[in-house]
Amino acid sequence: MKQRFLGRTGLRVSELCFGAMMFGSGADEATSHRMLDTFTEAGGTFIDTADMYGRGVSEEVLGRWLKGRRRDELVIATKVFATMSDAPNAGGLSRKHIVSAVEASLRRLGTDYIDLYQTHVWDATTPIEETLATLDTLVKAGKVRYLGASNISGAQLQKALDVARARDWEPYSCLQPLYNLLAREIEWELLPLSAAEGVGVIPYSPLQGGWLSGKFRRGMANPPEGARGSGAWERRNTEETWQVVDALLEIADDTGHTPAQVALRWLLQRPGVTAPIVGARSVEQLSDNLGAVGWELTAEQHERLTKVSARPLPYPYDVLAYYPGREPRTGPRTDFS
Repeated sequence: MKQRFLGRTGLRVSELCFGAMMFGSGADEATSHRMLDTFTEAGGTFIDTADMYGRGVSEEVLGRWLKGRRRDELVIATKVFATMSDAPNAGGLSRKHIVSAVEASLRRLGTDYIDLYQTHVWDATTPIEETLATLDTLVKAGKVRYLGASNISGAQLQKALDVARARDWEPYSCLQPLYNLLAREIEWELLPLSAAEGVGVIPYSPLQGGWLSGKFRRGMANPPEGARGSGAWERRNTEETWQVVDALLEIADDTGHTPAQVALRWLLQRPGVTAPIVGARSVEQLSDNLGAVGWELTAEQHERLTKVSARPLPYPYDVLAYYPGREPRTGPRTDFS
């Protein structure tokens, strides 16, 4: 597995990140540890979790696996925001909650530091200055190495970056958004903004809850039993979705790879993407996802998937796409019509 720089930082991470959301719930501890062994044996170094996954259980399962391993060879990411108890300050991005949450995550992970600490959701009730100042102190104290954000709009990310720059605080270096062949909205603002600001991008749900894994196929009367994406059946059961799935299955046959591998490969070859986050409930499922590395879609195959998954742009993105730019002005403008 190749290593990539996380945005403009000097931090190298594996081109796939292993998401630990299922640890202790969708996968028992023994299975979770076998999956971690499989991932690292394949060259994976980047692991993502969150305090809210299982109310801390995921971090605890990961922490027990970390014991006895070379901690500095791994990049461990977790998140803060979720309400972790009934106490009035047990959630959000206030100074009080962040300081308490990072200490709890460190204890559960059994480590002295967190490589990437991410705000899980934008907190509209807390001033961004309070959140960023607190995160900056964690970096300066050595408890956190880098900062990231998830589930945030383009305007919110830009504001956070501008505030950090103006105050000389540690900025967000990473964005964790929803991004896949069926969810491409980050291309409107977040992806170009991240590229311009040097922010790494680690997409979650790259297979859209199984819709891009080969489990869902045109002509099905009902969603597959047990599939994570079954709850979106009414919304996703459309001609637009099936056109994407059809193309995905055809390219999978042409390449000799599974649909999941092709969907992940498309993301791996998208400009600005650092490392898609793959989640799994079994070693077999993870091993299939790992088959997304070590090969490439042809330009024609990549373009076909990009075109078939494109959707009409809403305003003002449709206008901006129609007028992408003009030649630089070389002299004073005289025609203002």
